[in-house]
Amino acid sequence: MSGVEATGLEERLALLERTVRRLGNGEAVEGSPQDREALLDRLHGLQAAIDARDWDTVRSTFTADGTGYGRTGINRILAVMQAHLGGCGPTQHLLGNTRVTIEGDRARSLSSARIHHSGAGSMRGSFFECMGEYDDRWVRTGTGWRLSHRDFDMRIRIGDFGVLRPADGPVS
Repeated sequence: MSGVEATGLEERLALLERTVRRLGNGEAVEGSPQDREALLDRLHGLQAAIDARDWDTVRSTFTADGTGYGRTGINRILAVMQAHLGGCGPTQHLLGNTRVTIEGDRARSLSSARIHHSGAGSMRGSFFECMGEYDDRWVRTGTGWRLSHRDFDMRIRIGDFGVLRPADGPVS
């Protein structure tokens, strides 16, 4: 056996040993149903947090240097989200047809989305609805899956985009 083949075999054996140890400890293993479920729980929790304007949960879902909504860094991501949703009425982010690919400590989820935004204040009675696909990139950390990149490909728009606006006062 050549040195290259031996190295490849050693790497595969080490991976197998780590996998067996993780299974023995009840941990999720790469691509396992538990790993996929943990990622989906985090994804669905994020969508619920956005609807609840739970900015602490949104912050804890992204990596500090994550990218999303055309911004880099969690503070800039939150600022753009708050500018769009701060003065908006109730929202509902529905996801479906989610496909998850896990490779080691990185993952990708693609989700069809239908998002309804109700108007508030002077926009009461108006709405903006969009449909498209979220393309999310995830990294596994010591505290679970964290979102490192989010992209939304908006394919359908209905209603008045003006319902998306900042709050009249400070956002908490």
